[in-house]
Parts: sequence; C-alpha cells; structure tokens
Amino acid sequence: MSTVKFGRISIYKDIDSSHMKFGIIRERKNPPDRRVVLSPEACKEVLKKHPKAEIIVEPSPIRVFTDNEYRSAGIEVASKMEECDVLLGVKEVPKEALIPHKKYFFFSHTIKKQPYNRKLLQEVLKKHIELFDHEVVVNAKEQRLVAFGRYAGIVGAYNGFRAYGLKFDLFNLPKAETLEDQLALIEELNKIKLPNLKILLTGNGRVGNGAKEMLDAMKIRKVAVSDYLEKEFDVPVYCQIDASHYNKRKDGKRGSKTDFFANPEAYETNFIRFAKCSDLYIAGHFYGDGAPYLFTREDAKHEDFNIKVVADISCDIDGPVATTIRPSTIADPIYGYNPQTEKEVNFKDDEAIAVMAVDNLPCELPRDASLGFGNAFIKHVIPAFFNQDKDGVLKRALITQDGKLTERYSYLQDFVDHKE
Repeated sequence: MSTVKFGRISIYKDIDSSHMKFGIIRERKNPPDRRVVLSPEACKEVLKKHPKAEIIVEPSPIRVFTDNEYRSAGIEVASKMEECDVLLGVKEVPKEALIPHKKYFFFSHTIKKQPYNRKLLQEVLKKHIELFDHEVVVNAKEQRLVAFGRYAGIVGAYNGFRAYGLKFDLFNLPKAETLEDQLALIEELNKIKLPNLKILLTGNGRVGNGAKEMLDAMKIRKVAVSDYLEKEFDVPVYCQIDASHYNKRKDGKRGSKTDFFANPEAYETNFIRFAKCSDLYIAGHFYGDGAPYLFTREDAKHEDFNIKVVADISCDIDGPVATTIRPSTIADPIYGYNPQTEKEVNFKDDEAIAVMAVDNLPCELPRDASLGFGNAFIKHVIPAFFNQDKDGVLKRALITQDGKLTERYSYLQDFVDHKE
C-alpha cells in the first residue's frame, strides 16, 4: 500500500516518533474568537506525555487564556510560528497570514464547498500547505473525535431560555458571554421561575445532550413522547426526541432510526404533532442531505402551530427549521419571524416567533469549550504524530498536500477550479 507523505515523515505507517514542534497560533478571524486548541494545562500534559514534543504559543491579546497564563505554565510565548512544524488554530486563518509549506490544523469550512472559503482553499494549495481540518478528525467508523458541539448545546439551551424570558417579559438573563463557565450559566438559570411550558429538544448527539445537561441541571422533568403529546402538566417539562420520532415512512410501514438514515427519501416529517403542543423548541439535531424538513413555512402558518420560541443550535439557513431565515449574532442573538408574512420582524411582536440562531455559540463559553476540545485533541490527535498514525486519524483529516487535494477530498477539485 502506498504511503501518504507528511513532510519528511509520513502520515501512514512509516511515521517515526521524530521531534515535533507545535505552534498555537493567534486567532485572526473577525469577529474575534477567544477559543484555543490547547490551554496552558493541556500544553503541559502534551509535553509530559510526549517528551519529543515542543510547543510555542503565538502572543494574542484576545485569547481566553492570557500569554502570562502560558508563561506561568512554563510554555514559551513568542512570535516564532515559522519555526514550528504543525500550527494549531480554531477558526479559518486569513489568506495573508498563512505561512507557506507549513502543516495547519483548523476548521477550514471548505469540505461542503462553502463558496465564501473558496479563495482560502485555493491559497492553501498555492502555498503548498498541508491542511488538516478538525471537522474531519474521525475514527474508522467516520465518527467525529474532536468537536465543540457539547458547548454549542450548553449555550444554545441557555440562550433559548433567555430568549423566552425576553419575548414574554418574564425574566432577563445575562448574556452567556458575560458569564465565566457552565456552572455560572446554570446558577443564573436556577434563579428564574418558569411557567408550565413544554420544551421540545431534538437530537441526542453532542449538541442535543449538551442542551439536555442544562435542562437536567434546572431539574426540569423529562417526559416520554406519549405523555408529552397527550397530557397537560402543572410544571415545566421537556421531551428529547430523535429522527425516528419526528419522521415517519411515507408507505405507512414501521420505520426506525437506522432505516431513516439509510433511506431518508422514504420518509416524511411527523414533527407537526410536537409543534402543536410545544412552547419552546431547542433544535440540536443533525440534518442530513435528502432528509425531510422538520417543518416548512406553510406548517408554521397553521393555526395549531404553537411554538413561540425557537433556539436553533443547528442553524441550517432556509432549511429544516423554517423559522431560521438567517443566522443571528452573539451581539444581537434574537430576531422575530412572522409566519404569515414569512418576514423578519421584532421578536416581541405578538405574531412573531422568537428565533435564536447564533451560529458560533461555543464562542460564548470560550474557557470551558477550549478545555473540552483540548482534552479530546490530546486523546485522539496528538498521539498520532508519535505512533506512526496507526489509527489513520491524520490521514483521514488531511485535505491538501504538495499543492494538491488528497484522494479523499478530490471531490473538491471542481470547487477549487471554479473561477469567480
């Protein structure tokens, strides 16, 4: 079997445990992102576990961990990224800041042919950069190994309650970005008094379960689907559902989650039965191509459509959650959707459904998010540089090499070749 070369070493079975110098780059994308791949403590752990590793941190005025925190941990802070072998970041690196012939790890947001990052990928190829993307750090079963999804769920649930309080003038939670960590968010949520609303949560992956953590921390009662749909309660309750609950086979046969993911075109939405009795909807599901929308704009017009607030953590624009017509921002997180006119309005309008659709939620909890991400990165990625990539983690995550797309990502060639 041929090997894929990784500079002077390979990212297949010929990797040797040679010295590896990692650089923690400064985040330069705007709006600023305060997260980081490795915290000071995480850096110390890497150096302890891997004696042949070295780490240099590029100075940053915005990073959630200060330069002095790294220095106090014994980590060098210096503008010497050109001396490093592998450069670690979170968000896309601006084209002009890319150092030629380096190895980079960051979320490139290119694997779905996102047009706004076409020029970035073209520049990566032009500069002969080896680009590894966090989003495709997966195991042999194609399951993601490093992600911020849990923190998106945590903040998204908090923001959903905040939107509900503001919509109905019930309470005024502080913005998540002003609070230090998840515990502080929970403390604020436990100060509020909720009416006996019904809360629907879709998804049971990282995002959905991150949101569930917050609902459970508030001691909100979880109820089964049948009870949720059929009964009334004098306390707030929530129901967590997955694709098998909000989709049904078109032919009337018994469906399953496995069958749905294998044959999404054989299904149609069964979501409206939940929309009729829900007050707050937290969308934490994964939406796959070919799957039916959860609810359409026409569905939202129906007089029985009861949802008043949508916290769309998944944030697919003009997609499966019809009320999400644009992403919102941390600075201005809530907008209103008028289902009759299909237009954006003030979220406090009587006819409006309040929508929270911030697409970079983990940025509001940068310290916790960085710690969680770093733990996964240390566990799943760092060892691959020193064990000949025996599990193929690096190989699967490598998008570009020697000025070309790797075979796994050759489907991006027409995207790269497109002339604007």
